[in-house]
Amino acid sequence: MNAEYINPFLESARVVIEQVIQVRPETGRLGIKDVKFVENYIWIQIGLNGQMNGDIVFGLSEEVALKMISAMMGGYVISEIDDIGRSAISELGNMISGNASTMLFNQGVRVDITPPKVLHSAMSAGFSAQKALTIPLIMDGIGELDIQVLVAS
Repeated sequence: MNAEYINPFLESARVVIEQVIQVRPETGRLGIKDVKFVENYIWIQIGLNGQMNGDIVFGLSEEVALKMISAMMGGYVISEIDDIGRSAISELGNMISGNASTMLFNQGVRVDITPPKVLHSAMSAGFSAQKALTIPLIMDGIGELDIQVLVAS
């Protein structure tokens, strides 16, 4: 597992969150941990194909997702994650991954990304526990967004 794989996603997430959510996230500690899909969490899964194969998974609690969706909606308070909320959080994952794939391309790494899948429960995720390179982004007043890289090569 190569730590360089996470850098474009980390940098892209920081830029996109700052632009869209209007919060400058702090970077948590990089580590390798078992990815366990738990309830009351939102998972945004982006597939990677090409010179990198695997998945990037953004994980955030429902509470954090609601705050981020509300910020994306111009501050309108969202109390439940409906179709519009899922679309907004999906688009956030898409923007982060699209920017990251451009950064990778500029570094000579060719990769295609799949459209984001928003998974609202551990059961629907269809993932078994596995090790991932992970780093949290800490957003003051909002909470954490975990970036998890599950890359085979």
